[in-house]
Amino acid sequence: MGYGGKWREREQARELRAQAWTLQEIADELGVAKGTVSVWVRDVEFTPKPRNRGHPAGSKHPMRVRKEVEIEQCRDDAMVWAHSVTQRERSMFALGLYAGEGSKTGNTLGMANTNPRLLWEFVEWIRRDFMIDESRLRVVVYLHEGLDLDAAEAFWSRVLSIPRSQFTKPYRAIADSTIRSAKHRYGCATVRYASAVTIRRVLARIEAVTSVVADPG
Repeated sequence: MGYGGKWREREQARELRAQAWTLQEIADELGVAKGTVSVWVRDVEFTPKPRNRGHPAGSKHPMRVRKEVEIEQCRDDAMVWAHSVTQRERSMFALGLYAGEGSKTGNTLGMANTNPRLLWEFVEWIRRDFMIDESRLRVVVYLHEGLDLDAAEAFWSRVLSIPRSQFTKPYRAIADSTIRSAKHRYGCATVRYASAVTIRRVLARIEAVTSVVADPG
């Protein structure tokens, strides 16, 4: 139906936003996506105000409540801002992500992360910008002993749209409680793509962007 076909919901969303409802609260109330709400109300001015959030009155310190409101406001503002991101800007984001986090040795593009959204963005970027050969993608999962390897590989295969037949031997780590106690349920996945031409193109882009950004002229 599109935005134009939901004018009643749009007007109600704008009224609720003016009353300082959060994007998520409005989305839940109207039964629409949070992203849709952010587009509808992006120009509505409002003054954030603390709300109870379901806790007994007086259970939180006023400073903590104010902090939570500010955090929510920052998230709402970021959501509105992110909706205007273009495809080119997404590519620039992924390029910066790879420049900071990716492997740059040899003839293989590679990146490791526990965050599925970041790793998905990396894979989608090289698919979108470089027309890769899907069969050359490889994934290795780093997972602590005692965690479900089958579930972890199934998870990363689904997120990255890479078949498990292209997963290489996993690395099982013995957790050292003196270093850390937290364990990622699905571990850390590393995606690799062997292609001398592709990595040269990526590194050339990083060099070009860096030179342009750093040039005051």
